[in-house]
Amino acid sequence: MLARWSKTTLEDKIVDIIIFIFCTFVLFVTMYPFYFILIVSFNEGLDAAIGGIYWFPRTFTLENYEQFFTDTRWLRAIGVSIARTVVGTTLGVLFTMIVSYGLSFKDLAGRKFYMIFIIISMYFSGGIIPYFILLRELGLMNTFAVYVIPGAVSAFFLLVGISFFGSIPPSLRESAKMDGASEVTVFVRIILLISKPFIATTTLFMGVGHWNNWFDNAFFIRNSALDTLPFLMMQVVNSAQVAAVDAMHVSAGATTPLSVQASAMIIATVPIICVYPFLQKYFVSGIMIGSVKE
Repeated sequence: MLARWSKTTLEDKIVDIIIFIFCTFVLFVTMYPFYFILIVSFNEGLDAAIGGIYWFPRTFTLENYEQFFTDTRWLRAIGVSIARTVVGTTLGVLFTMIVSYGLSFKDLAGRKFYMIFIIISMYFSGGIIPYFILLRELGLMNTFAVYVIPGAVSAFFLLVGISFFGSIPPSLRESAKMDGASEVTVFVRIILLISKPFIATTTLFMGVGHWNNWFDNAFFIRNSALDTLPFLMMQVVNSAQVAAVDAMHVSAGATTPLSVQASAMIIATVPIICVYPFLQKYFVSGIMIGSVKE
């Protein structure tokens, strides 16, 4: 690397230095907010409220995390978030794959109508009030099902899946059927095995969407037992809720609602950070990796 650097021209060295400085600045701007929340979560809440903390905790403590893990409401919320993410992502990926695989067949009866219906649903909606009435009539209000059923099929990933499955050579299915395989066998034992990029991409985006979603909790849930972790964090951020310290079960000691929220943000971020490295290769290699080409 040093030998190649010595052979480059002065103009190239200047450009490389500028690019390095710019990328370093972008990295710092991107990572520092997370780092700041991390050091606040390890600092006493009352001391952090004074300000002046930038690089290291001024008064190190684990009370924020202790408060989080001893608060039944936070623990219940993180359990609901985990259940919602697992169930919602599983159903979403399963149904999206099944529907998109069926719509990838160009000779499917009514395929044009289905495609038009999907595209229209992406650009137009009835609004929040009709949506609220629909959920109420279906009996989904104040139930766990309201978290997972409405998003069981994603119109965007349907189009991605249709394009993905449509690129698979028909000869692959035909050769399997000639060997006596049924359509279900072809889908389970062949199509799913070469669809890892699509499955990984859909799983990640749907999982992150479920994990971070607080909107449906705020509008369609009135049962506090079904509150999710993002919704509780939004309650703390909301100025109308900050005063309700007793409702959040936060002690009046060294912790504060915002310091406990910082701990919750770190805990909520860690699962995504742990999962992403295992799925990163599918983003780098492209969504078509593993498909069969003629």
